[in-house]
This record gives sequence, C-alpha cells and structure tokens, in this order.
Amino acid sequence: MDSAIIFDIQRFSLHDGPGIRTTVFFKGCPLHCAWCQNPESWKDKPEIAFYEHLCRRCFHCLPVCEEKAIVQSVDRRVDYAKCTSCGRCADTCVEEALRVVGREWTVDGLVEELVKDVDYFADSGGGVTLSGGEPMRQSGFLEIFLPELKNRLIHVNIETCGLFAWRQMEKILPLLDLVFFDLKIMAGDAHAEFTGLGNELILENFTKLSRTMENLQARMPVIPGVNDSRENIVATAGFLKMNHRDSIHCLPYHTMGEAKIPRLNTPQKSLGLKSAETAALNRVKALFEKEEVEAILYE
Repeated sequence: MDSAIIFDIQRFSLHDGPGIRTTVFFKGCPLHCAWCQNPESWKDKPEIAFYEHLCRRCFHCLPVCEEKAIVQSVDRRVDYAKCTSCGRCADTCVEEALRVVGREWTVDGLVEELVKDVDYFADSGGGVTLSGGEPMRQSGFLEIFLPELKNRLIHVNIETCGLFAWRQMEKILPLLDLVFFDLKIMAGDAHAEFTGLGNELILENFTKLSRTMENLQARMPVIPGVNDSRENIVATAGFLKMNHRDSIHCLPYHTMGEAKIPRLNTPQKSLGLKSAETAALNRVKALFEKEEVEAILYE
C-alpha cells in the first residue's frame, strides 16, 4: 500500500505532541463519535463538500458533472447518491464553494512534503503527528512510510482511537516515538451509543500497549453530560492505574466540528452543546487528581 488518502496537513501544531509539529490527517475512522470535530474523516474515500456561503450560483459546475449530480437548490449543491467525487465540479468552482475532501498521497510525495519542516522540528524538538480519522485504517501505508521518516530522524507520534488489529500495531510500533491514545467512555454500552461501537478491543489494545510502549499517553475528550460524570472519571482513573499510567490529557469539547456538518453528506447531528467551560474542566481535573491521576488540561 504505497499511497494513502489524506484530508489535511496542518503545520505549526502545538498540541499534538512535543515541540512544533506537522499533523497529517488520515481519512477513514471506525468510530463515528457524536462530538467528532472532523466529520470529514469518517469516510475512507475522497468526498465533495459544499460551502454554501461561498457559492454565487453561477452554476459553472453544472455542465462539467457527467453524473448529473449538481443540484440547483438554495442550500444544497450535490446529489450524493449520484456523486462519484471525481472533483470536476470543484476544479471548475473559482469561489471554492465545492471542494474535494481527501487526496491521494504517495509515500515519496508525503515524505517530500513533510521534510520541508525539518528545521522547525530540530529547533523545537518537534516532529510529525499522524492523526485523522484513524491512521491505523491505512496501516499498510504506514509500514512503508514510517521507515522513511525514521531514516531522517523525525520524531513520530500517532493519535489513535484504539480500534485496530494488534498485529497491525506490532508492525509499526518500533517506528513510533509516542502514542496518544483516546479513552472516551469506559462503559461499553455508553461507548457504543455515542461512538457507534463498543470499547472492548480498545481497552484490550491500551493494556497491550501499556506493557510494550513506554511513551503511551492517554487522552480524553471532555464532553459535557456524556463522559464528564464522576462515575466515568473514577472508572477511567482506575483503568489507568491498573495499567500503571498516572496521567491523562483532557481535551475540551468545542463546537467547531458542528460547523462542518452542513457541508458534508454525513449522518452526524448537532449535539446542541456549548464549548466546555473552564469551571467544568477544572472539576474534571479535580476528580482525576482525587483518584491520583494527573489531568493535563488543553486550552
């Protein structure tokens, strides 16, 4: 697998590992979290997004669509039942109201793009972070890609939801310097309700990584009313201590992901929540620390 579908490359990232980092967002995710900040990552393949506020209704996109998937309604432009995501409409749209989300990158092409930032990595102690979506969905690509980064002495972190086949992780683990691992909800039924799948394999993989990977960091997105209860935090802390881990990174919920929902053909719905407030995050931090687990709050 010498190519991968990437939907974004974000430079100067400061919260995806040590130093200044370049974060690569891989398309495709086995979970569909109700609070997802990147709903454009759910599907494995490229897709068309429509930015209604940019459209000036010139309809230059109409004649170039061979599938006749262009819709002339006020708030919708694509009939996704017909769309093949070929990108001809996006190429024609000078206002960029239609965009292809996801692009195929070869190993050589992605390495060439990332080595542009090696001076920033060296000066700050940074590197490359693999994010998504779920990077492990394209683990075959990682097996070829990661040795190229390691040959260039680039620090590599992976952000994972934890839902992967262990044999896939075993192949790339020696090439990783750090693993950020999400623990979203401890109760299996609630995890399935809010993410679409249970967490048995996730917890099993965390336990295995705890035994084999020193630089493993647990993280939790703090979603008000979903996973910030005392019961869930005590359970999470207990699981961490059972696996000889004494810290967790807490990521505050924010609403930026919901702005993306109308642009995409996605089943994700608005949660109707406000961004997490400082007082609520401090309460979560206090609950973890009462259980002797250090909680690091992200801004």
